[in-house]
Amino acid sequence: MAQIDYDEDDTPDDSASPQWRRRIVIWILAAIGLGLGFLIPYSLYLNHEVGQRFGQLRWQIPTRVYARPLELAPGLAMDAGTLKTELDAAAYRQGDGVREGSYSREGGRWRISSRGFNDVDGSVPKRRVEVVLSGGRVASVRDAASRKALRGARLDPARIATLYGQKQEERRLVRIDEVPELLVTGLQAVEDRDFNHHIGIDFTGMLRAAFKTATGSRQGASTLTQQLARSGLLGIGKEQTLQRKGKEILYALLIEARYDKRTILEAYLNQVYLGQRGNQAIHGVAAGAEFWFGRDLRDLTTEQIALLVGIVRGPSWYDPRRNPERALERRNFALGEFHETGLIDDAEYQRALKAPLGVTDSPRAIAANRFPAYVDLVRRQLARDYPEDELAGAGLSVMTGMSPAAQANAEGSVARTLKSLSHRTRPELQAGVVVTDVHNGEVVAVVGAREFTEHGFNRAVEAQRPVGSLLKPFVYLLALAQPERFSLASWVDDSPVTVNLGKGKNWNPGNSDGRSHGTVRLIDALAQSYNQATVRVGMQVAPERIADLIRTLAGIEAAPNPALILGSVDQSPYAMAQLYQFLASGGEIQPLHAVRGVLDANGKALKRYDKEPAPAQEGDAIAARLITIALQQAVSSGTGRQLMSDGLGRLSPAGKTGTSNDGRDSWFAGWTGDHLAVIWVGNDQNKTTGLYGATGAMRVWSALFARLPTAPLQVGDKGLDWQWVIGSNTTDAGCAGARRFAFVAGFAPAYTPCPAPEPTLPEEGAEGEDTGGGWREWFGIGERREEPDPAKRVPEAPVDGQ
Repeated sequence: MAQIDYDEDDTPDDSASPQWRRRIVIWILAAIGLGLGFLIPYSLYLNHEVGQRFGQLRWQIPTRVYARPLELAPGLAMDAGTLKTELDAAAYRQGDGVREGSYSREGGRWRISSRGFNDVDGSVPKRRVEVVLSGGRVASVRDAASRKALRGARLDPARIATLYGQKQEERRLVRIDEVPELLVTGLQAVEDRDFNHHIGIDFTGMLRAAFKTATGSRQGASTLTQQLARSGLLGIGKEQTLQRKGKEILYALLIEARYDKRTILEAYLNQVYLGQRGNQAIHGVAAGAEFWFGRDLRDLTTEQIALLVGIVRGPSWYDPRRNPERALERRNFALGEFHETGLIDDAEYQRALKAPLGVTDSPRAIAANRFPAYVDLVRRQLARDYPEDELAGAGLSVMTGMSPAAQANAEGSVARTLKSLSHRTRPELQAGVVVTDVHNGEVVAVVGAREFTEHGFNRAVEAQRPVGSLLKPFVYLLALAQPERFSLASWVDDSPVTVNLGKGKNWNPGNSDGRSHGTVRLIDALAQSYNQATVRVGMQVAPERIADLIRTLAGIEAAPNPALILGSVDQSPYAMAQLYQFLASGGEIQPLHAVRGVLDANGKALKRYDKEPAPAQEGDAIAARLITIALQQAVSSGTGRQLMSDGLGRLSPAGKTGTSNDGRDSWFAGWTGDHLAVIWVGNDQNKTTGLYGATGAMRVWSALFARLPTAPLQVGDKGLDWQWVIGSNTTDAGCAGARRFAFVAGFAPAYTPCPAPEPTLPEEGAEGEDTGGGWREWFGIGERREEPDPAKRVPEAPVDGQ
């Protein structure tokens, strides 16, 4: 056998191989050390961020503003249209009346299944009730299960606005046990079947996704934890870099290490991105349910849950409003996953496949601020107790007094009336409206502009305009508070009047019709809004006392000069509503409030504003009743008599018109047994409109109360003594020409028997005719007068008498 000889240089060096191995090991260890040296601190940093930012996912929840809960009780004024408006606003749906958030109707019988909610006085449980409407009222309220009669039922309120923090994100926090089980399990079936078993990264899912992609199907490889890390911690972004993906994986691993599966899933359900409206991002399944379907999360059907789960993959790509065919395909895919995993049976699967998408035409339930004037008032009230940065984004619930039906009627009345009053020679009309509850001072509706969704200048609160004759009732209120001097039956001189202003200046106000009316009853002077008679009464009670009164009742500061008697002061509709609330409430001091209370994120009351007003003092209540009686006459036969022709006599309303110089401002303040509304109509340029109170603002009031369910106004007799009067004395009811007046009890004038009838009355204009009162006054004939001609005006008066 041949032997192979090696040269010395060709001999293998056995020491070379270990040397290279040692070098490789050193390099590897060095790389690991460097990697760990970087990765460990970086992981610790990310872990700190996870702990900090994971908790912040709950902090950016916006503050939500709610209307008042609808309280249904026997006797409440209510009609079918209004009840439906209230239910629709609160996202109830017509159905069987058994499932939460649904109602059914058979004639006047309504079956309503309410949702539980938190109110200022605590938790209100869900309940199924049967409500019967009859004759414009709630006839009965019963428990639907036991058939037991109820004193009342409270339905969960509509959400009317959202107050945001720095981020424009709509989010509604829910606990996992408040989410439908099908949504929880269905989400995992479609997005992450191994969620309960992986550690944040699902390698099995990656392989399955790769296989489905190869066979033409689509399925993502990211776990729910990774998706949460991506949207909640990294922020939504289109770039797909290795650095971003690596950070996402690390975040997912750290989240899984720090939190249990239930906490992670709950955070995901509240964080998941589900749509966009302008600059407003929709986050969380509860907000998504309202955005796409206009429903509460608990009210979603199987097919709607499938669509919500389906669009998680791409809310823009699968937008059911813009891409309905694409969305339908994705929804049906989700339904298939539900069926494949046994979450729904064959029958439900087939039914759901045939169902429409069921999305609303527009995302009305998520509008950030649909009622800017009302929400502006809410913000102003809250600003006294909550800084802006503390309020927005804090997850609070602001419970207000808004009535969705009253708000809708107020908006519609402004729009329709101003359109009908538009004229080529008339400047563009604007309006401000404030509607309150006379029982508790809650503001139930506010309109701040003709275009009521317009943000900006809120005329209901900010417009300062001359109030004119709207102030006159408070002049007479002070007079009637002196029952030994004044009563509704007192005689007042309405002849020309001169007031000495000092320094050689005089004031000579005239009536709006350019006429004087002689000696008239005090009630008629107010009902007909006579300037001359009012000035005489006002000078007797003193302008200083008038200024003190309006300051006490409404915080209105006014110079105590004679012109104040005829309303020479600029105020807003809201300020005048506060002033008139005293009369409408029967003499109670009721601070107006839009906010009833504020709840924290857990539904616990932080602050309440709905305190019971103090009972009216006896003297205030009596004086308020007397003014109300006079202003009921103003509506029945005075400056507001057009309301009778409008068919509103059934409400027995009280009201007062007001007009500023040259018809620049038209006012009306009127109330019923339940509601007060103060309305201003004018223009922003302060130009003449040609409108009186009765032809402008009162038209809006009439349109509003023609539709708004409300109780008739009934004035109590407590503290009053009704007597028949002829001349200046009380008499018998059967006396010819006698009128019936209310007096403060104990202050009625002396009794005189019925005088014998005059044998013959001289003909009109005959010689010897008495024009100064005399026997005409005795028989009450002097109370007859012609109606004022609204076309005639007296320019020298600071305000007119309408």
